[in-house]
Amino acid sequence: MESLYPFLYADQGQSVDAVLAEVRRSTAEKAVEIVALREEVATRYAGQLLACASEMAAAFAGGGRLFAFGNGGSSTDAQTVSSLFMAPPRGRPLPAFSLTADVATVTALSNDVGFEVVFARQIAAFGRAGDIAIGLSTSGGSANVLRAFDEAGRRGLMTVGLAGYHGGKMAEADTIDHLFVIPSSSVHRIQEAQTTVYHVLWELTQRALERTAVAGTPGPS
Repeated sequence: MESLYPFLYADQGQSVDAVLAEVRRSTAEKAVEIVALREEVATRYAGQLLACASEMAAAFAGGGRLFAFGNGGSSTDAQTVSSLFMAPPRGRPLPAFSLTADVATVTALSNDVGFEVVFARQIAAFGRAGDIAIGLSTSGGSANVLRAFDEAGRRGLMTVGLAGYHGGKMAEADTIDHLFVIPSSSVHRIQEAQTTVYHVLWELTQRALERTAVAGTPGPS
């Protein structure tokens, strides 16, 4: 913590102005860091983002649904993904669900079976070929996220993974159709950049669906 927020551990005799100056410096450094990281991710994955969004649009147009999942902060991101697609600020609402939202189901599976199956069991119950599974993990090694991708792959779902560091075990899995790895060792920056990735996917998916509608092909109901 001290390396991230040194001003919180400053000498008690330090003036308020000095502390505020350190806060400004720290904030500016982090802003520069995340902007550079987002630019790197955009450059690295521009083509794959377009391809992934095109496939997502096709899945939605065919009646598919989106299921998002992750742990901790990634659980919050999963809920944001589902609400972004289901209740967008603009564009058409699309069927999307967070597998972390049903506390009763998550705790029942954790208690009765094991935490590693909390997402896989829900995919098994609700998922079908043509749906979309989006899993988020900063480490890329969350066992329950990997198990969910295994189940999604068996059932013919399109799979999208967001990871950090070097991708972890998600980079080794053969069940993820599109994997976006944020090349950072900072959990803070990873999650900030992942937020950008799934917002870009949403935007590109909406645009792809608009083009489909203009071409005269029925979109999702």
